[in-house]
Amino acid sequence: MFTSGPASASTTTDTSCTPDPTTGCIQGTIKQSTGDPAVGVELKVTGGTLDETVTTDDSGRWFIAITEAGTYTVELDVDTLPDGQSLDPGATNPATVEAALNKNTGRIFKLAGASGDAGGGTTQQPNPANASTGVSWERFLQQAASGLRLGLLLALASVGLSLIYGTTGLSNFAHGEQVTLGGILAYVFANMLGWNLILAAVVTVIICAATGWIQDWLIWSRLRKRGMSNMQMMIVTIGLSLALQYTFQFFIGAGTVRIDRSNPETVQLGPIVLTQQSLWAMLIAVLVIALVGFFLLRTRIGRATRAVSDNPALSAASGINVDGIIRLVWTAAAGLAGLAGIMLGLVLNGISWQTGLQLLLLMFAAVTLGGLGTAFGALAGALIIGMVVELTNLVLPGDFKYATALLILILVLLFRPQGIFGRRERIG
Repeated sequence: MFTSGPASASTTTDTSCTPDPTTGCIQGTIKQSTGDPAVGVELKVTGGTLDETVTTDDSGRWFIAITEAGTYTVELDVDTLPDGQSLDPGATNPATVEAALNKNTGRIFKLAGASGDAGGGTTQQPNPANASTGVSWERFLQQAASGLRLGLLLALASVGLSLIYGTTGLSNFAHGEQVTLGGILAYVFANMLGWNLILAAVVTVIICAATGWIQDWLIWSRLRKRGMSNMQMMIVTIGLSLALQYTFQFFIGAGTVRIDRSNPETVQLGPIVLTQQSLWAMLIAVLVIALVGFFLLRTRIGRATRAVSDNPALSAASGINVDGIIRLVWTAAAGLAGLAGIMLGLVLNGISWQTGLQLLLLMFAAVTLGGLGTAFGALAGALIIGMVVELTNLVLPGDFKYATALLILILVLLFRPQGIFGRRERIG
């Protein structure tokens, strides 16, 4: 249990909070690993002059009102968790949130099945297969579902990155910042301006696509005409990436911002628990990827794009407007990356200035595994990377799982550098 706090500390059982110009709300929902609400869990919220303890209600929800903006610390009392439950090993406790007036600020604590002795009068021997940090069938299915979700969202961003490489030969290190831009714009429109989430998402994708068009018109087409090598342009993308990262940090700060103010509702699918946002994100990702595939295979411009990716010189000799196709690819790639940023912001319950940077290694691993320059290879590679990364969390703690992407990248380069769908190149 928590130690005694200051004299001002108190316990509140309020389960409602309405933000207004003088009041902000910190809130969340705590669900058991089975999907049932975690009732009676105590959380201590401190910051500024606030020092209070709140308790989750019958639906697992908790709220607390604040009267001044600032940094607050939320600490979950693990001793008050329901029997058979423990805090997920990857969860941060205590957690820090940046709260503001006239705004809902959420904080989610993920629970897992507890390890150790079972409850009741009979003591059982601990079973490592059922431990929260061990491998069980239920946990395997949960991580596999998370892997599929990550793979689909990763594919949204990776397809564009692969097409850019295929048509120009350029490895775009600033592509991750297009993902971040999508999440931040959605945050501005949906959270700060209060727009409908669908409208905010549509406008965000349009703006992100426009930034891709502007990039090629203003920077990359001019550098190509000057005969700049891909190595020189790659260095430019690294500089652009750094500039965008710190621009984002300047405007939104170093913390995480939320696109959707409401707390995510969960859906129980057998032993798998996913939020409604996750299900919608996966469905949208499947539909958009299917549309991209249809465009590449069944439309005239799509076939021209594949031709330019295969052989730009021959395509130009055949009458294809190579520069126009390249500009279209930059535009579509930026739009897809922006959509991925929106979906990731909703699924992860927030976006930060370095979200794209954290995903960049996964994207490069996906396009390398699938085959550089091949859109369908990027899709296959993203699904494999997403599954491997999340399933690795069964045996590796926290974000160390992302190191597996680097290991896969090294192994692919050593044993099959052309990737799954790539072709062997003869040198000399």
